[in-house]
Amino acid sequence: MPTTIRFLGHSCIEIKTGEYNLLIDPFLTGNPMAPCSAEEMNPDFILVSHGHSDHLGDAVEISKRCDATIITNYEIHEWLAAKGVKSHGMQPGGGFNFPFGRVKLTLAFHGSSLPDGSYGSTPVGFLITTKDGHTIYDAADTSLFGDMSLIGKEGIELAFLPIGDNYTMGPDDALKAVQRIHPKKVVPIHYNTFDLINQDADLWAEHVKKATDSEAIVMKPGDKIDL
Repeated sequence: MPTTIRFLGHSCIEIKTGEYNLLIDPFLTGNPMAPCSAEEMNPDFILVSHGHSDHLGDAVEISKRCDATIITNYEIHEWLAAKGVKSHGMQPGGGFNFPFGRVKLTLAFHGSSLPDGSYGSTPVGFLITTKDGHTIYDAADTSLFGDMSLIGKEGIELAFLPIGDNYTMGPDDALKAVQRIHPKKVVPIHYNTFDLINQDADLWAEHVKKATDSEAIVMKPGDKIDL
């Protein structure tokens, strides 16, 4: 049974692997790019990279409705626990074996305040290894950093990298990230949702093709790929 990836706009990604359904950074309500509503999602696990509203999104409401466990950093985990939300707290560099596979939190250079102004601590990315052996790296919101070369040594099959600029890496630094990570496939995220982060993803994909051995895949919201 393949692992199926569906892009849901901005940085929201659905991963179906085996009998489990994962949802990353579920910003659906208020997301002009979202192809579906939060009410349509039924994940077993939700991964939240940091506390900003365009990443935390509908996580609390979806978790309570579906009894889904939210995987996130420890401080957001404590904030969620105070709201009666099921969660699993981790810290960068730490990994844990879940029923669907292993998640390791990676560095991400960004902010992480929560919607009510609470301290959201360190933002993270996700290194996911599914039980059927697929390795997925979601960099989440971050700048370019040198240790991406170490992440690449894990043998990344699919990477999600932000290209929007202003708040995250722009296209030039995202290309440098591909050259450090060497993923088999790479998908751009966190662009065109708002005017401030508008980018030409197709042009970026052409640059990736010319400068690397990675396959750049520009996914429209709702598109799926199988691993």
